[in-house]
Amino acid sequence: MADQNSFSVESVTAFLSELYRAVGMPAEDADYTAQCMVQTNLWGVDSHGVLRTPIYVTRVKNGALSAKPEIKTVAGGEDKALEVIDGDSGIGYVVAREGMKRAIAKAKKFGTGTVLAKNSNHFGAAALFARMAAEEGLIGLAATNVMPNIGMKGNKKPSTGNNPVAMAAPLYDEFPFCLDISMSNVAGGKLLLAAKKGDKIPTDWAVTAEGLETDDPEAGFKGFLLPTGMHKGFGMSLFIDIIAGVASGGAFSRYLKSMYKNAEEPSLTCHVFYALDPSCVMPGEDFSTRMKEWAEMVKATPMVDESQTQIIPGEIEYATEQRRLKEGIPLPAELVEDLKKLAAEAGVEFSLKAV
Repeated sequence: MADQNSFSVESVTAFLSELYRAVGMPAEDADYTAQCMVQTNLWGVDSHGVLRTPIYVTRVKNGALSAKPEIKTVAGGEDKALEVIDGDSGIGYVVAREGMKRAIAKAKKFGTGTVLAKNSNHFGAAALFARMAAEEGLIGLAATNVMPNIGMKGNKKPSTGNNPVAMAAPLYDEFPFCLDISMSNVAGGKLLLAAKKGDKIPTDWAVTAEGLETDDPEAGFKGFLLPTGMHKGFGMSLFIDIIAGVASGGAFSRYLKSMYKNAEEPSLTCHVFYALDPSCVMPGEDFSTRMKEWAEMVKATPMVDESQTQIIPGEIEYATEQRRLKEGIPLPAELVEDLKKLAAEAGVEFSLKAV
């Protein structure tokens, strides 16, 4: 495994923000993007955090990502429970924040709210946006389509994207319920991370470009991923693409672009944001009580090892965040070198502080 060091959360956040400002992003958007990426690492989802900085910065510099997107409504509106927005090829974090903010506002007004976003880009971990709803006492869902990168056994080429989806609900505890999954056995970023670390991958993660079994993360990344649960993940992926891409009037399936293979072109990515307000069904206090009771029932599940308790989605991420807030964020040495080069090119001080 390649060497890696841990860096303070504050220094990584500040450095990323300065880097994004240096390539033209407004301060607020640069700050938000940096916070999202660092938060993702804090949860332990290293494949979707700081690791993506080099490609994001490259795409902003070459114009594939709009540094100052003009996000606008193209269907529906404030007076509708459904709205479609055009992200003007902005970085996915900024487009997604706007999409979920509007979905939340609609849910508080109509009981449910749905916002479809087209002409966007990679938005990192879907959990970031589903959790926005949970933080408001709502139930939230966020999903996105991506270019075809998974396929069924027997395919010579990938036939759909791994199309991640996250679902969140408030537990009125230290962390919300939050399940964030892609429709592949693993996210493509995990192959990138394995390659950075010099690790091998399990043979059920991906196949080569020729459809052959492999434990080489680079060969797997150049090939395509295998779906989780085979037909189950495959079918879910197709459905997400229908909602996000087909129904929004945006790009879908092979019309989508890879941010790596098409680094100088907009990805045309589409997203779905949904929020539900339980207070339309019952008083907020009743919902809170019922959620706590539900969580207690799950946690009370008898375990073979009596020293263990059933884990609720979101719990592992919370524990990881508490640890990394103290111990710092681990970054592979190769990634750190990439960040140093980006800093030099942008005229920004490399200010990461090791813990």
